[in-house]
Amino acid sequence: MAEDTLLEFPCDFPIKIMGERRDEFVQSMVEVVRRHAGDFAAETAEMRASRGGRYISLTCTIRATSKAQLDGLYRELSAHPWVKVVL
Repeated sequence: MAEDTLLEFPCDFPIKIMGERRDEFVQSMVEVVRRHAGDFAAETAEMRASRGGRYISLTCTIRATSKAQLDGLYRELSAHPWVKVVL
C-alpha cells in the first residue's frame, strides 16, 4: 500500500524547530528527536539565534524511514510547550 507522500523512504529529512531561547531547549528537542529517530547524531544539529536573541531555531536532519515516523515526530514536537513552530 502506497503512503500518501511524495517522499521516498529512507531519506535524509531536515526538521526545523523554533522556540523561546532557554538553556534546556536544545537538549530537550534532541531527546524528542531521538525518541523517533534513535540514530540521530546530536552534534549534527544546526542552531541559530534570532536577531534579538529571544528565540532559537534548531535544524535536525534525520534519516526518515516512514511517513508515520515523521508524523509522530511532528506531533510530539508541536505539542511541546517550548516549541513555537516546526517546519
